[in-house]
Amino acid sequence: MSIKHTFKATVNWTINQRESTQNPRTFSRNHEVLIDNKATPLQVSAAKPFRGDDSLYNPEDLLLSALTSCHMMSYLYVCAQNNIEVLSYTDHAEGDLEVTASGSGSFRSVKLRPVVTIKEANQKELALSLHKKANSLCFIANSCNFPITHKALILVR
Repeated sequence: MSIKHTFKATVNWTINQRESTQNPRTFSRNHEVLIDNKATPLQVSAAKPFRGDDSLYNPEDLLLSALTSCHMMSYLYVCAQNNIEVLSYTDHAEGDLEVTASGSGSFRSVKLRPVVTIKEANQKELALSLHKKANSLCFIANSCNFPITHKALILVR
């Protein structure tokens, strides 16, 4: 049995005065994304190499943050299933995007580098091994067509 969930987003963009979409070098990529039932719209642009506003989120940032956030939540879930008390979790993720001469592109890989602090030293090996299980449960990772690697570090406090 499967359960279907539907998520919705609205994107709003309007041309600025004295801009034109006839020249791809001259118009703003800044826009907002509204998510149903969320109070604050996301202010989004293209990444700086693609003529975007570097101070705003971009789709590549959001994909990487969705992936690392989903992995963390899946990891905390499997730790709870295995009675591992997690005290803190930090990840410095990196994604490699490759753009072809035609202008198309895709992510080629993502590296997650979670640093997890747990309470019990005797659970360190199990805590490390659970990243594989978390990856198999992560909705976002299961939706990606590029390799996702994990170089996790488990600390005990």
